[in-house]
Amino acid sequence: MNIKPQRLLTFSAAALWFISMATSASADEVVKIGHVAPLTGGIAHLGKDSENGARLAMEEINAKGLKIGGQQVTLELDAQDDAGDPRTATQVAQTLVDDHVVAVVGHLTSGASIPASKIYSDSGIVQISPGATNPAYTLQGFKTAYRVIATDAQQGPALANFAAKTLKVKNVAIVDDSTAYGQGLANEFEKTAKSLGLNVVSHDATNDHAVDFRAILTKIKGENPDAIMYGGMDATGGPFTKQAKQLGLRAKVLGGDGLCTEKLADLAGDASDNIVCSAGGVALEKMVGGEVFSAKYQKRFGLPVQIVAPFSYDAVYIVVDAMKRADSTDPAKILAVMPSTKYHGVIGETTFDPHGDLQHGVISMYDYKGGRKTLLDMVKL
Repeated sequence: MNIKPQRLLTFSAAALWFISMATSASADEVVKIGHVAPLTGGIAHLGKDSENGARLAMEEINAKGLKIGGQQVTLELDAQDDAGDPRTATQVAQTLVDDHVVAVVGHLTSGASIPASKIYSDSGIVQISPGATNPAYTLQGFKTAYRVIATDAQQGPALANFAAKTLKVKNVAIVDDSTAYGQGLANEFEKTAKSLGLNVVSHDATNDHAVDFRAILTKIKGENPDAIMYGGMDATGGPFTKQAKQLGLRAKVLGGDGLCTEKLADLAGDASDNIVCSAGGVALEKMVGGEVFSAKYQKRFGLPVQIVAPFSYDAVYIVVDAMKRADSTDPAKILAVMPSTKYHGVIGETTFDPHGDLQHGVISMYDYKGGRKTLLDMVKL
């Protein structure tokens, strides 16, 4: 058989085109969902906890199979590190926009979530934070900003009420770490504490990189409060509590969800027995499917859940639920159906108010006994 070279080239090109089109038709559509949290620095363990929760959800969804708009879809986690830094957060947010993610789970901290939220708003990309509690995050008027955790405006008052009514605190000193999270929580606590008749003996500020708190604590010791409210994360709250005990302070140390982690007992040592803290959400052991989730997480990552993972896990499922309801992976169409979200997941029922906040919040109260975090009470909002 004699085939001319030119005809052979034409045939080969046609064959390659046909194979390419057939392969494209059968290939999955890869859809990127961003995740941002501090993966370096003092609270990297919380950032990794959040990332692991999101990763576990995506692996499950991919294993089950996902079809949107008649097309098989494979989810890809675009994981980024903002180091908990506001400036880095905006740079990372732009990176995710340039990577064409359809939604973002993150950022973890309020200080990072708030500046990054404008980048996502300008690009029309849904942002669901699993950890940003400062009320300002969802009060900027951005239709893209959502969260799956209670706010400081709910958590601060709940902690103050628990201190006054259950712990019978009369005098309290307040210290915050000068971040959007720590300062916001401390201010909300202070407003409610004063309205309840508690005597706020002082309000001091440190920073989120501090390691030596003895000067502030020595001053507070002279004020002799019944409790010290610390607005900040466990990376500084642990050493703060340990140094308070070393200086002989008997005051209870009160804190929010940033303090209320499994690692706190390691950071504070036996001083953790003096801590009472709140977390914006249902306790893991009381969550629907919380026990199953905890077991899956432990098996997959070889670590216990810190605090954030269930919220990031549900946030991914909420994005996918929106894709299914929109029958599209177009970010604009995903955004359009977000207000009508009604999702039942590990953390319970998620529905959003017009600001993007949870309509049904819960605050859980904990203390530490022998280094183990123990549920004290749950307050429905």
